[in-house]
Amino acid sequence: MNKAILRGATRTNERLKQFPKRHLLLASSVAIGVMGMMALLPSSDVEAKRSEIPMTIDGVEPSADTRPLTLGNPFLSNKEDSKAQEEAKALAKTAYDPEKQLGQWHNVTIKSGDNVAALFSKQSLSPTVVYQVANTPKYGDLLARIRPGQSLEFRINDQGILTQLRYVQSKLDSIFFTKGDEGYQAELVSLSPEVRPTYASGTIESSLFSASQKAGLSDNLTMELAGIFGWDIDFVLDIRSGDSFNLIYEEKYLDGDKLGDGNILVASFTNQGTTYTAIRYTDSNGDSGYYTPDGNSMRKAFLRTPVDFTRISSRFNPNRLHPVFKTKRPHRGVDYAAPTNTPIKAAGDGRVKFSGRQNGYGNVVYLEHPNNIVTIYAHANKLAGLRKGQKVRQGQTVAYVGQTGWATGPHLHYEFRVNGVHRNPMTVKLPDAAPIDSKEMASFKKVSERMVARLEKQTETLVATQ
Repeated sequence: MNKAILRGATRTNERLKQFPKRHLLLASSVAIGVMGMMALLPSSDVEAKRSEIPMTIDGVEPSADTRPLTLGNPFLSNKEDSKAQEEAKALAKTAYDPEKQLGQWHNVTIKSGDNVAALFSKQSLSPTVVYQVANTPKYGDLLARIRPGQSLEFRINDQGILTQLRYVQSKLDSIFFTKGDEGYQAELVSLSPEVRPTYASGTIESSLFSASQKAGLSDNLTMELAGIFGWDIDFVLDIRSGDSFNLIYEEKYLDGDKLGDGNILVASFTNQGTTYTAIRYTDSNGDSGYYTPDGNSMRKAFLRTPVDFTRISSRFNPNRLHPVFKTKRPHRGVDYAAPTNTPIKAAGDGRVKFSGRQNGYGNVVYLEHPNNIVTIYAHANKLAGLRKGQKVRQGQTVAYVGQTGWATGPHLHYEFRVNGVHRNPMTVKLPDAAPIDSKEMASFKKVSERMVARLEKQTETLVATQ
């Protein structure tokens, strides 16, 4: 009688006995290696999606038990095998740990007198690294402009390599540097704050700054408010008790914390019974400015006073007695007393006609403007180094207050000439800047009507609650 032989099972056992011991050890090592590779797979999510395929070995027919083959070490117990797999997984986690590969962050707050080279040196980074980071395209040169209060965040790994750097310029803006194969790459990271329109109003009793502080306005907002209406109102000479202002401006917040103020959106100022209204408008080209409700620019072609002065020491007077020569000589300008080296600003856009020293004027600048207008800035302590024919913009510094030439104290002597004729700078009618372009008028009108209505509604609500 022939015996029934189970193909494969018996034959496999016989071959296993005949295997050399070193081959068995080699097979065991291969199995452990495969197990390690499995432990190094990216994540459990990937393992969950893996397809497992049953295997048949050397002709063994699959039995009813179709469970997948598990590759383990035949020379280890189940407990030892499980421990080996856990160790392999822990090794894989360590190998891919970002903290180990990239390093930990070290935050340094910039103080007065700090420079990039010294700050990098304190982190044990070489001058070569400083050079590479500082020469990063587009943003590297910004590190030369670090300021106290800002911060540098270094990420250095165990090998002492700077893998990442964050230059925090403000709560909203930072430059992020990352080490690449060739030097560093950088990008600007900007956060967008929440902008909240805010209403404020005040009545002047003694000064604009005092009233603004009571209204909760910052010094910067107060200066912006004065700048908007500064062509129509002289905030040194024209302000009276009882004058008032109303405005809607932006406040910026990040994560519930106030970062600062934005732009004034709409404002009105009542001075000696006359009310002026200004609306901020941004045109289709992205240019912003302040305009009256009918589209005329609040900005004039000339500043009324080109220097921040403490008092007017001498007004325009054709019959003035000269303080030095004690003779009757016309004073064809206005003298603004101010501390030495106070910046003197160009009253309007133009070109330099003369910049140098000239007789009784001392250090003086002549500027030529459109429509045959010339402005003169005399008795300067020092000049701003302008050349004849050079273009200047309104508000640009052209010189600094002094008492050179025939002067008895530090002040600016300012003249305004039209077609060669002297005009009183304090009363001459100043030409307006360009109004809203006709192509923008329809869009501007919508913005103007909406913003003025909001301002009036807020003002009425405030009055009703008082």
